[in-house]
Amino acid sequence: MADWTIFATPTMLWVTLLAVGLVGLSKGGLGGAFALAGVPIMSLVMPPVLAAAVLLPILIMMDAVSLWTWRGWRDWSVLKVMIPASLIGVGAAWALAAVTSDAMVRLLVGSVALAFVARAVFGRFIGGAPSYRAATGWLWGTVAGFTSFVAHAGGPPFQVQVLPKKLDPKVYTGTSVIFFAVLNAVKVVPYAALGFFETRVLWSALIMLPLAVVTVRIGAAIIKRMRPEVFYPFTYVMITLVGIKLVYEGLAGLLGG
Repeated sequence: MADWTIFATPTMLWVTLLAVGLVGLSKGGLGGAFALAGVPIMSLVMPPVLAAAVLLPILIMMDAVSLWTWRGWRDWSVLKVMIPASLIGVGAAWALAAVTSDAMVRLLVGSVALAFVARAVFGRFIGGAPSYRAATGWLWGTVAGFTSFVAHAGGPPFQVQVLPKKLDPKVYTGTSVIFFAVLNAVKVVPYAALGFFETRVLWSALIMLPLAVVTVRIGAAIIKRMRPEVFYPFTYVMITLVGIKLVYEGLAGLLGG
C-alpha cells in the first residue's frame, strides 16, 4: 500500500481512519467539532498540508452522500447570500495563501466562536441574545470561505450567522450541507493550482470512501431523530469545544513560531 498511497505505516492508516470517521459523523450533521478534529488528528502522523490535501477529496465524497441524505431540507434565503460571499473568501485566501498564518486564523475563528456562545448564554446581561440579520451573511460567508480554505475551519462563521435564525434542525443541517458542498467543490481548483494533489493523495482518499459513506449516514440518522430542544444546546456545546480547540491551537502556533 505504501507504493501507491501516502500510508507508509499502519499507524498512518489507522489514524486517518479515525479522523475520517469523526469527520463523517460531523458531515452527517453531528456537531462541527468532529469536523475540525480531522486535520489535527491526521497531523499527528503526517504534515498538516498533506492531511488537508487528503481530506478535501474525502469531504467532497461525504458531501455527495449528505446532499442525497438531506435533499429537500434547506433555507435558500441563507444560501443565496452566503454562497456568493464564501466565494469571495476563497478567492482572498487563495491570493494570500503564501502569507496567511494558519495559527492566526484559528485564533480569530476560535475567539469569534466563543464570543458568540457567550452572548447566546449571557445575552440577557449584555444586550440580548444574538439575532438573525440577513445582511451580515455577506460578512460571515466571506469569513467562512476564507477560514475554510486556509484552516478547514469554516463551521464557526457559518454557525454565527445561521444559528440565530433558529431553523428546524433538519433545515439547518440541510442548509449547511449545501453550503459546504459548494464551498468544498470550489476549493478544488485553487488547491490543485497550489500543487496539493498528486496521484498518491487521490488514491489514499479513494480507499476511505466506504467509511465516509457509512459514518455520514450514521450522523444523519442521529440528527433526524433529535428534537430542537436537544439539538441547539448540543450544537452550542460543540461550538464551545471548537472555539477552545481553535484558540489553543492558534496560541500554540503563534507562541511556538
